[in-house]
Amino acid sequence: MTGRLGRPRGSPPRQPTGRDPGLLARRSRGDRSVAGQVFALMAVIVVLLITAAALALVYQERYGTQRDARHRSLAAAEAFAHAPGLAAALKSANPTAELQPLAEAARQAAGVDFIAVMTRDGLRYTDSRPELIGKRATGDLSRAVAGHPFTEVFKGSPSDAVRAVVPVRDANGKVVGLVGTGIEIDTVSHTVAGQLPLLLGAAAGALLLGTGGAALVSRRLARQTRGLGATDMARMNEHHEAVLHAVREGVLIIGADQRLLLANDEARRLLNLPPDAEQRHVSELGLDPRTTSLLVSGRVATDEVHLAGDRLLAVNVRPTQPYGGHPSGSVMTLRDTTELAALSGRAEVARERLQLLYDAGVRIGTTLDVVRTAEELSEVAVPRFADFVTVELLEPVLKGEEPSRGPGAYTQMRRAAMSGVRTDQPLQAVGDLIRFEVPTAPMAAALDAGHAVLAADLNKAMGWRAQDESGTRQALDYGLHSLISVPLQARGVVLGMANFWRAADTPEAFDEEDLSFAEELGARAAVSIDNARRYTREHATAVALQRSLLPRVLPDQTAVDVAFRYLPAKAGVGGDWFDVIPLAGARVALVVGDVVGHGVHAAATMGRLRTAVHNFSSLDMPPDELLGHLDELIHRIDQNETAGSGDPAEGAGETAGVTGATCLYAVYDPVSGACAMASAGHPGPALVRPDGTVEFPELPAGLPLGVGGMPFEATELRLPEASRLVLYTDGLLEGRDRDFDTGLSLLVRTLSRPGRSPEEACADVLDTLLLPAPSDDIALLIADTRRLEADRIAEWEVPPDPAAVSRVRNAGSAQLAAWGLGDIAFTAELILSELITNAIRYGNTPIRVRMLYDRSLICEVSDGSSTSPHLRYAATTDEGGRGLFLVAQYAERWGTRYTERGKVIWAELPLSGGPEPALAPPDLAALEDLAW
Repeated sequence: MTGRLGRPRGSPPRQPTGRDPGLLARRSRGDRSVAGQVFALMAVIVVLLITAAALALVYQERYGTQRDARHRSLAAAEAFAHAPGLAAALKSANPTAELQPLAEAARQAAGVDFIAVMTRDGLRYTDSRPELIGKRATGDLSRAVAGHPFTEVFKGSPSDAVRAVVPVRDANGKVVGLVGTGIEIDTVSHTVAGQLPLLLGAAAGALLLGTGGAALVSRRLARQTRGLGATDMARMNEHHEAVLHAVREGVLIIGADQRLLLANDEARRLLNLPPDAEQRHVSELGLDPRTTSLLVSGRVATDEVHLAGDRLLAVNVRPTQPYGGHPSGSVMTLRDTTELAALSGRAEVARERLQLLYDAGVRIGTTLDVVRTAEELSEVAVPRFADFVTVELLEPVLKGEEPSRGPGAYTQMRRAAMSGVRTDQPLQAVGDLIRFEVPTAPMAAALDAGHAVLAADLNKAMGWRAQDESGTRQALDYGLHSLISVPLQARGVVLGMANFWRAADTPEAFDEEDLSFAEELGARAAVSIDNARRYTREHATAVALQRSLLPRVLPDQTAVDVAFRYLPAKAGVGGDWFDVIPLAGARVALVVGDVVGHGVHAAATMGRLRTAVHNFSSLDMPPDELLGHLDELIHRIDQNETAGSGDPAEGAGETAGVTGATCLYAVYDPVSGACAMASAGHPGPALVRPDGTVEFPELPAGLPLGVGGMPFEATELRLPEASRLVLYTDGLLEGRDRDFDTGLSLLVRTLSRPGRSPEEACADVLDTLLLPAPSDDIALLIADTRRLEADRIAEWEVPPDPAAVSRVRNAGSAQLAAWGLGDIAFTAELILSELITNAIRYGNTPIRVRMLYDRSLICEVSDGSSTSPHLRYAATTDEGGRGLFLVAQYAERWGTRYTERGKVIWAELPLSGGPEPALAPPDLAALEDLAW
């Protein structure tokens, strides 16, 4: 049987050729040819583009003409408004007569349609139309009257125009008139209309050229496509693309009757098809049965893997679209994935190793702790690379010290970390001392060579077995079979050893690729371990320095009962500090401060500040003055050290300055209960009153020390007896997960607990506020205030009469007898006589004497003079000058402190008599003749 075209039914259609008569039939189909469609589309596009361009040019010309009209009008108006004499002409008797000729001449010169000079309310003095003179201009002229020139498109009487209105000012700047110029809309339209013929001509020419070009392109395309329609060309293109022989993918085209219509060269090679395979049934091609079944079924397949001899093929099957009355067939594509499968396996391993290295970079070195860093190395490699990992470190590395070098330096290490897939492993435990004494063992060989060593089969590693015969036998019986030993080196120095073990859980032994990976992993870990070691050393140094600079034992004093806590930060020692300093008159100074930064420099800076505060406190200054002197000292130190570091190559980026330190200085007087305090950028104290209420006294805000520029202010409080002062640094309240206000509320709640001693209160505060890993130092100082009993205070007013010295001396002697201090009565009388005599002779009223019975006897004489006495040695011929020398010899301490209205000279005597100075006791009655 034959079909209408004379070929057997079921035979494949013949491929079209250049002389195929079927082309004539296709040309006669109702579908338009591709060339005709292209011509129509290009013609429409040309018409649309030219129309849009013409409209754009018209609107552009109109816009440009109007813009030019605005500029010309505004320029003409500005020029005429600023013409000399215009303001005077407006004030003349007949402005029109003077200005009309000038305005008309200016209009013709400027090329505008009108120039009108008007009054402020728009009454015209001049105009190009004489009939409009004397009439009022329409429109809003308020902006020009207000002194602001403007342009606008005016629509109204007498005509629509683009006009500009400019104010006319007199010599005083006052607006005395207006000048309006403009070009009528008709003029603008005529200008645009004059351009239309040129624009339309250009558009017509472009249309002709575009249409002609489209016709030429369509004619050329019609010849090349032989007048085929879009459907025919698409179908021919599908066939041609399917049979491309250059592709690296096999292509089979199967007809609806499961016969092979076409096979390209790649398909023949992959499937080993015979030369006459076309027109054969797929079952006759010698394909794998599974592949044959897929082609016969006609189902769709995507990347199914099929065998073809020793090759793995990725098979895709898709049906073809029916056309020309023919039923649908199928197209099968083939890709050789044999090598790709092997490569993908290696690529997956490489990807996993890269991911493991990335994870190691993220997980190793999260802390600056040597042991924890070693643990992170062991954890990251199990189980993705090894079944067990052990890390041994040198003893100096664990302590943060520089590891030793030379022969025998690496023969023993301390096991610092171990991880594994199981806990019942046969390896030595963490903390054990590991020895590497057999040179042929993998560990010793790796240390000696300086690079990783592979022992793929531990049964053959005789050096390892000889090192510990019983231990290695247990390890082999357990299933350990492969080992990589990697020396941990940083900066050319060995820090330790990492051993990667594989057991029965991973039967594959380590290979050379694993060796290089283990070495890379060890190198990254070594850098983190070295950083942790160096930090440990610096941290230990800074902690030791800071603890040596902080007070270890607080001095004995009566004014306050004190407890303190100091905790260095986990991330690095800072510069927080505190102090308790006894002062004259049984008073005490409480100090707390903070130096910005961490490390040895911050600790050294703290020590300098504490020493400076001690020195300044010996001068008995008020808190604000002391902070002022401290700020000036720090500023001077900063200047000197900055000037001394002139070489930018030395210590670049390091500053030895102290700027950024804060300090709170408080002085408590147990006699009066007064507490004076001042702050240099430091948080104020917490005050716990006897009833348990907690408050925070307001302190004047001061700048941190070293900034300078502003004086400090002091605040004085009267504290009830048994009050509690709490001084702290901001590290106590603030943290990464807690703000200052939250910490403050927790502090208030903790300090409100009744019946807690200072030591117990310190423990309570730290239990509540201490973070697991504080990021800043913490200094806490809690002081319970005490008052000196009234029966231990004796005071006298002294009149400015030398005769009063003996009376006060006798009264003091009686008071000492009442206190049971008769042993030191003579010394006290001598000192009182000298001090009172000096105050009467050289001081001013009022003069007062006070004795305080505390841990020592304190004698104070105050007067209204600010003149300070000086100790000197009198010559044998001098009649005076020995008084203060005697005071210095008999008193344990003496000094001067200044008050707002004078000074106080004080002397402290021990309560027991003790050894007396090797001086002849003077006649107390003759002390009035001695002078300073």
